Amino acid sequence: MSTARSRLGRTPMTALLIRLCVAGTVTESGYLHAKLYIDGYRFVPHIGTMFLIQAAVSFAVAALLLFAGAPVLHLMAAGTALGALGGFALSRTVGVWGFTERGLQPHPDALLSVLSEVATLLLIGALCTYLLLHRTPRRE
Repeated sequence: MSTARSRLGRTPMTALLIRLCVAGTVTESGYLHAKLYIDGYRFVPHIGTMFLIQAAVSFAVAALLLFAGAPVLHLMAAGTALGALGGFALSRTVGVWGFTERGLQPHPDALLSVLSEVATLLLIGALCTYLLLHRTPRRE
């Protein structure tokens, strides 16, 4: 078996574990957004739809991460986390379509959501660093 072929079929255990943790944090964020949608955000114009989309995309990305470790999936996971954190920051400052909130309300879901999204970004950073440090050079 050639070296290139053996590398393609092998996933380092550390990278796999980090990827599964990313899938877990993205799932948690999706769950929290779905819960908040059901608990009342569905009645807020535009915002409710954004919460539902965030939940659906998070669940889809998390499911794909269970089966593949493509860099585009890492970018998608980071995008869901950054999008949620951006919406959170905007809703606490200038507002989003006239919708504003204060602090970490609704408690504790807002805090848990922020923590899961920050954890997603940190884990993706760790995964990318690991993959860069452990990549094998190409032989020609």
